[in-house]
Amino acid sequence: MEEIRLQKYIADCGITSRRKAEELIKQGKIKVNEKIVKELGTKINPKKDIVFYNNKQIKSEQKYVYILLNKPIGYVTTVKDQFNRESVLDLVKVKERIVPVGRLDMYTSGALILTNDGDFVYKVTHPKHEVEKTYTVTLKGIATNEEVNKLKNGVKIEEYVTRPAKVRILKIDKEKNQSRLEIKIHEGKNRQIRKMCESINHKVLALHRSQIAGIGVKDIELGKWRYLKDYEVKQFLDV
Repeated sequence: MEEIRLQKYIADCGITSRRKAEELIKQGKIKVNEKIVKELGTKINPKKDIVFYNNKQIKSEQKYVYILLNKPIGYVTTVKDQFNRESVLDLVKVKERIVPVGRLDMYTSGALILTNDGDFVYKVTHPKHEVEKTYTVTLKGIATNEEVNKLKNGVKIEEYVTRPAKVRILKIDKEKNQSRLEIKIHEGKNRQIRKMCESINHKVLALHRSQIAGIGVKDIELGKWRYLKDYEVKQFLDV
């Protein structure tokens, strides 16, 4: 999370106005991590630093929520849709103004996180943090070990080559002429899994994201959601 000025944080906690917070700092009534701070230019990280006023810890009144949804097929992950299609926000009714963390296309089901914490969104979606996402994909045709190895090593999609992925065959159904694979990636480019499978000449029949950062939705019914537990949120932030 970005650092903010100490007086702003005090005001955000509902203690007093920002201007009066500056006076409290000058008077030595504010501690940061048990140390008295009198410098007005001091910045803190609200997720790491502990602030005390009159020797009592204060916290921002803004409440962050982190929600794990098992998205059904047929819902878009945009906040506003120009075609008035049903949105994942129609499934998650909370008072906080939340946004999806990343996207799943309309025809993909599975794990989707929604939150009102902008820093969390950045952390989870930025490529450099390499949050692992696990997908189960049903393909038309019988996938070979050679094709699986291609996916593992990286395949060319449009103007880029995908990074190495973890891929394994879950099931081969010769009667239906179908294959089911598990694919784990750290990237999140638009329709990436579908394009990867198309690159080895297999059409995707069904796509489900089962886990994000090891947190899964197998115990959540399609269309249902739950709040992430504190240790799960920490799991994302520690990536």
